[in-house]
Amino acid sequence: METLRIELVGTNHKSLDEVSSRFKEVAEKMGVRLKGPIPLPTKRLRIVTLKNPSGEGTNTYHKFELRIHKRIIDVPNPDNRFIRRIMEIPLPEDVRISIIMLTSTR
Repeated sequence: METLRIELVGTNHKSLDEVSSRFKEVAEKMGVRLKGPIPLPTKRLRIVTLKNPSGEGTNTYHKFELRIHKRIIDVPNPDNRFIRRIMEIPLPEDVRISIIMLTSTR
């Protein structure tokens, strides 16, 4: 049994939800079953720096944070037409996608 795993990674959760809804629409039109989108925990990248470059005076800090959101969509038993239609979907610049074919041996 083969499963197609689609991983969506981005900094804007709204654009991730938009792309995953497009995948769902294509799957519903073609009659393909989907599992997901499954949201994974958000990774937070934090950077804290001193505001004063000399280090003298009061200790005040700049705090920056970048959040990375992930979604996983599994498609059991995909067909070639569905994979081609997925490749044609336009993606925003801040969304990265990886498509992996998983096979299970039973």
